[in-house]
Amino acid sequence: MSHTTLTSLFAYKAWANTELFALLATLDEAQAAELHSCLRTLNHIHVVDRLFQAHLGGPACPYSATNTPDTPTLAALREAVAACDAWYQDHIVSLSNADLAESIAFTFTDGDRGRMSREEILLHVITHGGYHRGNVGQILKSLGMAPPRDLYTKFLHQSEPARRQG
Repeated sequence: MSHTTLTSLFAYKAWANTELFALLATLDEAQAAELHSCLRTLNHIHVVDRLFQAHLGGPACPYSATNTPDTPTLAALREAVAACDAWYQDHIVSLSNADLAESIAFTFTDGDRGRMSREEILLHVITHGGYHRGNVGQILKSLGMAPPRDLYTKFLHQSEPARRQG
């Protein structure tokens, strides 16, 4: 995968997270249970992002499971996710093709051992987050709300309007 594509995918991830957190901020007290479910799911994404960030040589990860016992507030989670998204975007810029191909051995939180290339880890972070943002979208639909259109095509055309000119 090219650096251009990876850079674009992680910009898309940050954009999609920003859009989703903005919509979640509009939920009211009557929707507290659904917001809590959304936060649990988004926290899971964040924890997994942080675990793989540590595998890639980023800051040490304080998590020993794929979610935390306590649920962060919307504001705290939004800030933590934005910081992690920025780290990934900065990290990709520093990687060579040889770095992307490098195989990394690690241990999953359940104790199983794993090995993936840096590129595979980065792709996993992208696909894992997209999958679970879709779960949050389904919760929002159950509330009669339209979730953000978490589409790579929308991101590309919104961030580069000239693409619409065919």
